[in-house]
Amino acid sequence: MEVVVTGRHCEVSDRFREHVSEKLTRLEKHDHRIMRVQVEVELEKNPRQHDRSTKVELTAFSKGPVIRAEAAAEDKMGALDLALDKMQAQMRRAADRRRVHKGRAQVSVGEALAAMPTVDDVAQEEEPDVIEHQVGPITVTGDGPLVVREKSHHATPMTLDQALYEMELVGHDFYLFVDKESERPAVVYRRRGYDYGVISLDVG
Repeated sequence: MEVVVTGRHCEVSDRFREHVSEKLTRLEKHDHRIMRVQVEVELEKNPRQHDRSTKVELTAFSKGPVIRAEAAAEDKMGALDLALDKMQAQMRRAADRRRVHKGRAQVSVGEALAAMPTVDDVAQEEEPDVIEHQVGPITVTGDGPLVVREKSHHATPMTLDQALYEMELVGHDFYLFVDKESERPAVVYRRRGYDYGVISLDVG
């Protein structure tokens, strides 16, 4: 497994590079297909962020999907340990994604989703009162601040199980995909523990 370490706004010593390579060998027991791990260390110069002044982002490339995890701490060693723990947890969850424990019985993710509340049920849940204000032509809900970031990704239609797998590997609480069966855009999102919800769009 190749390990590439780069620094942004900071220098990375050979000793730290060796430490990183040694630590990352733990990942191979979770996924023996990993070919390369890219490690980016970034230093935050804002003195108010001293307890989170160093951010470490890990990106693992294998024969399967890309896996990412990041964490911030007071120093490089602490941030690395936190990011590594997150990545290992993502790999473990991804390996267990097809089985959902429900009491003593095990059911598939698809069966668990079928038993969940519908999107309409979720929409009817009570929401707290929020304040809206205008920022230029855009209405902002809550305190803000307004952050606009636009991304565009190539989408290959996939099954729900594959979308759940991809979501676990990137460590996000949601995943946008094109459903292979319905050919509609959809989002799968994490609710509680092994509970997931799905929202799909009817483009017709």
